[in-house]
Amino acid sequence: MDVGILDWLMQMADQHRPNDDVPTIVPVAFLARTSTEDRQDPTLAIPRQLDSVNVKLPPGFVIVAHFYDIESGRTLLDLRGQSDAYQAFDIPVPRDGSIADLLAEAQRPDRRFVAVVCESIERIARTTYYGTKIEHELEQAGVALLAADEGIDRDAVRPSGTGGPKNATSVLTRRVKQAISEWYVLQMLELSWKGFMQHTAQGWNIGKPPYGYTGERHPHPVKAKREEGITKHRLVRDPACGPVVTQIFAWRALERLSYQHIADRLNTDLDRYPPPVPVKRESYNTAIGAWTSTAVRDILNNPKYTGYMVWNRRKRSRPDRGVKGRVNPPSEWVWSPSVTHEPLTTRAYFDAGSPVGRYRQGSRSKASTNAHPKTKRSYRYRSYIKCDICSRRMFGKTRQRKTRADDTYYACVTKREHHKNEMWYEVHPPALTVNEDIVDTFVARFFNERVFGAHRLDYLEGPAEEPNRSGTEAMAAAYARQINDLDAANKNLILSLQQMTSSGDPEIDAQWRTGIQQQFADNAKRKQVLAAELQELAKVAQPKGAGTRELVDQLPHVDLNVLDLPDEKQRQLFDAFQLEIRYDRHLQRITLRVAVRAEMVDVISQAAAEATGKAPRRRQPQHNTEGADALASAPVGQTRSHVLRAPGRASTCVSGRPERVATPTQHPYPPPADMGIWFVLGLGHPNMISCTAGQAPSTEGA
Repeated sequence: MDVGILDWLMQMADQHRPNDDVPTIVPVAFLARTSTEDRQDPTLAIPRQLDSVNVKLPPGFVIVAHFYDIESGRTLLDLRGQSDAYQAFDIPVPRDGSIADLLAEAQRPDRRFVAVVCESIERIARTTYYGTKIEHELEQAGVALLAADEGIDRDAVRPSGTGGPKNATSVLTRRVKQAISEWYVLQMLELSWKGFMQHTAQGWNIGKPPYGYTGERHPHPVKAKREEGITKHRLVRDPACGPVVTQIFAWRALERLSYQHIADRLNTDLDRYPPPVPVKRESYNTAIGAWTSTAVRDILNNPKYTGYMVWNRRKRSRPDRGVKGRVNPPSEWVWSPSVTHEPLTTRAYFDAGSPVGRYRQGSRSKASTNAHPKTKRSYRYRSYIKCDICSRRMFGKTRQRKTRADDTYYACVTKREHHKNEMWYEVHPPALTVNEDIVDTFVARFFNERVFGAHRLDYLEGPAEEPNRSGTEAMAAAYARQINDLDAANKNLILSLQQMTSSGDPEIDAQWRTGIQQQFADNAKRKQVLAAELQELAKVAQPKGAGTRELVDQLPHVDLNVLDLPDEKQRQLFDAFQLEIRYDRHLQRITLRVAVRAEMVDVISQAAAEATGKAPRRRQPQHNTEGADALASAPVGQTRSHVLRAPGRASTCVSGRPERVATPTQHPYPPPADMGIWFVLGLGHPNMISCTAGQAPSTEGA
């Protein structure tokens, strides 16, 4: 078919006609980000990213706006663009706003750009989800997101701003890069976490040394950091403040004092108990030159005082990422496997002091009244008495009487909206009370007879069991003979080494000396094993319950009615014994428990002496006063219970009243393992007393 010259020219013109969809000038926005101002230099990073983009821009692409931030790429999307860190630097790139400003302008019909260009896709975000979300929002607004390192295609941009069909390969490449970027960050965090764990295991301290310690500086093992003056720190006991920490833990664990009560004691002698100096802030300094409840709480909650290095107790606040600071639960703490510095308290004291806050939460440790202006009185057993059904602390209340004195009660009230999901809610009465006069009767008798009474050892559980002394003594004698033989053998080896004469062969002489040294070491190790076995045998030889009885018999022997003491002395005595009172409404029973610790015997003796005005009497330890002979020797008029079970009917029962003494069973709330000795006094009818007794697992306290 013949084609005219004019038709041919028109066909050629159509084939070489420029694409009307691609404008001559393509306005784009530049987007950049650098992570932190302390580890990177924004004055270099931002211009470098701009140069990388300019090199890759096709002809006709013009940057009309510059958006950049100095913030982490893991910041929450809602918080992106709120950092003002850029103001601290003289960055030679004009700034039109943050990423938040860019996204806002992209939604406007009069936006200045049709595409956004960055150096690399991870500059948008280090989290894949945030990066793809920003990309999706721009696409929905008709703005293409381009990365210089991926190559910029002119066909990816249309006059309307909408991009053409996505290229499958380019999408795959971008997603892989985003995944690698997020993996890199997570890997660095994981390696950093493991590095801090090793740092903790080796005993290096992070941050300011806690009160009671000083930081002992050591050169950094890395040469580059050592040349920069960076050091590492170990904790060393402060001779002035270290004993204060030990005293604080003793008061907390043994006397169950509140934070404020401990602070008040410390403030009575600031020379002996110097207050801590807080970390200085840029805008303020919280030092007040005295102890506060917060300072005491920080000490009691710091496990580093046990001698172990502990890390990850707190989560650092990161407002730029929407992360709030908080105290991590103990299950997330990282402990060193062994003691790394001198402890200022024991692990038992630390564990014993921690639950006290929950025990006394909302209750004062002093006998003074509440600071509320309408408060008229204080209650004797405040914070000591609990409901045995729900284990909640009972509160005091007073009933007004016109014809006689007011009645004081302790009550436990339930509320459906708060407690309906508790297991005990169905069996708990809506409101139960117990009269303080009834509790007074048992507390007075309990302390007078079972704690300070002459026959208190009669209440302990069972007689002391005598071990088989014949076999034990024979084994102990055999161990002692072996230890003496080993001592004699080592003396002979030392004498032989001193009198050694050379054989003329240096190699033979060296072997002979090595053999003597090896034999000496073997004998020494064998002696250590025998000494340990002999020590364990001595523990077995002690009568069962001997330690318990000796500890109880160290208590003063006085005729004391605790109800006659001033309120402050009463609470001091109750705290020293860690008194706990439980009221069981169903069984009509009151259970009293006290802990006897060796550390508190002197405090108790002093309190008893001040209360009675005379020196307390002490008995010699007795180990065989149980049984019928001991009960027969009890003073007339005193009710004695069997050492293993309560009597079926007590002698103080009022005639005509029904018998309601509960069958002695194991109590559902056993004493804590760190208690010393505990006693129980049960209540049947208000006018009927029955007694039971028991022994805690440990007799030496924390």
